[in-house]
Amino acid sequence: GHDLANMQEGDIPVLRRKLGVIFQDFNLLNDRSVFENLNWVLKATGWNKKKKRKERIHEVLNMVGIEEHVQKMPFAISGGEQQRLVIARAILNNPKVIIADEPTGNLDPDTADLIMQLLQTLRAETGASILIATHDYRIVEKQDALVFKCEEKTLKVIHQQLFSSSGG
Repeated sequence: GHDLANMQEGDIPVLRRKLGVIFQDFNLLNDRSVFENLNWVLKATGWNKKKKRKERIHEVLNMVGIEEHVQKMPFAISGGEQQRLVIARAILNNPKVIIADEPTGNLDPDTADLIMQLLQTLRAETGASILIATHDYRIVEKQDALVFKCEEKTLKVIHQQLFSSSGG
């Protein structure tokens, strides 16, 4: 519902609040706790009430299974837990679209499978569309999703399954 070609600069922050981004290299604030990494995002996106921010942070950390690490620093948790923190940050504002750049690229296969299952669960529960860029065909083949491959300057469907639950 946004015309990107004609979008005014002032409309960009509104659009950004509808997107969640999961970065390959995490892009966490290493001088701030897990809580403060998320609190900073909520403050920056207009969540003015401290109590509401705190409730939302605990809610998303619980969703991704790392609520017990709320006061730890990012460097004090594992790579899989850092990836879960990045996912929590991406879903804070209930985005309609989540863009994930190699969300499992730094993880062992078992943790990668857990992260992909988490993303599938989030898609089913929130209805968000999730766009994932990856080179990992092992995880691609397991997905209940429409999968494209960039080849010869075109997108080609290489995998398609009907969704077993709502979402995109």
